[in-house]
Amino acid sequence: MDENLEIKKKLEECDKQKEEYLAGWQRARADFLNYKKEEMERIAELLKYGTEELVLKVLPILDNFESAEKNLSNKEDDNIRGLLQIKKQLQDLLKSQGMEEIKTVGEKFDANWHEIVGEVEERGKEPGVIIEEIQKGYIINGRLLRPAKVKVVK
Repeated sequence: MDENLEIKKKLEECDKQKEEYLAGWQRARADFLNYKKEEMERIAELLKYGTEELVLKVLPILDNFESAEKNLSNKEDDNIRGLLQIKKQLQDLLKSQGMEEIKTVGEKFDANWHEIVGEVEERGKEPGVIIEEIQKGYIINGRLLRPAKVKVVK
């Protein structure tokens, strides 16, 4: 009988130890899963910043395409159409990376998205309304990448 009591005691001890180990393992697993999730979010955020840096470096090229298009007189020439197609491909690539243009002309000035580079006296127009875009502004993944440079009504 003494032996049975001792075996029961050892069994209870083993059972208690098993529960402690299981609880510890479950906590460690939950901690690991949380760590993994946080790391994936951090990596995704780093990739977003990397994309933003690349897009910022490409924007001057897009600006040059915009400027060249404004100064073209004959947009029906095959060479010019090819050039404009390259511009369109570049815009599509940047859009696929989460970039979008900031609306300007006709919109009310918003210091969060626009930068005033000039004011124009214009009769009959509401003050603070954008009348000309000097340089396009862009948003990427909901964040300001570059403000639009604009002229507004005084």
